[in-house]
Amino acid sequence: MGTLLFALLTWQIAADGPVRRLDERLGRALSGALLPRPLAEFFADLGNMTVALPVLAAALAYTAWRGRRAGTHRWWLPPLLAALAMAAVPALVVPLKAAVDRGAPPGMDGTGYYPSGHTATATVAYGAATLLLLPCLRAPRALTAVCVLVNLAVGLGLVVSGYHWPADVVASWLLCGGLLWVMSLGRSTRRSSSRTPGC
Repeated sequence: MGTLLFALLTWQIAADGPVRRLDERLGRALSGALLPRPLAEFFADLGNMTVALPVLAAALAYTAWRGRRAGTHRWWLPPLLAALAMAAVPALVVPLKAAVDRGAPPGMDGTGYYPSGHTATATVAYGAATLLLLPCLRAPRALTAVCVLVNLAVGLGLVVSGYHWPADVVASWLLCGGLLWVMSLGRSTRRSSSRTPGC
């Protein structure tokens, strides 16, 4: 379903369809609204590689160390899948930016804004870190809620700061949600094939 929605949204943006026009009206209305500029900038910065990648790296290192120490069957697979998901982000996003070649929101220059690279980075980095750490926690719902809120904050910050149109953000959520789903399938398969807990 996510892939179909992403394809439909991409078609509308690339073809200058009614969804694109609605998106640009919404983007102009939200730019500078809802949040003070410094807070919006802070949220947007959570999508920077310098912030998001260290969070994922810490989760990779911790779960690999704990899984190996516990003698977990194929302890290396979840960290590997998370790293591959993160590596897939530029491989998917950069060609899409070039192909769609969407113009910037008001106040920004150039093209190549669809989909949002910051949103994609945040979605996969924080989402993969959450998936890795869930088996280690007694209250996994809290971490899941934090992950969702952080990613919503990144998207809102990017739109309110005027760095991206809303559809740029939504497209990255749809695209990278698929990557996380594939990663979660690999993690579930590994856990079902082993009697040893994942963490």
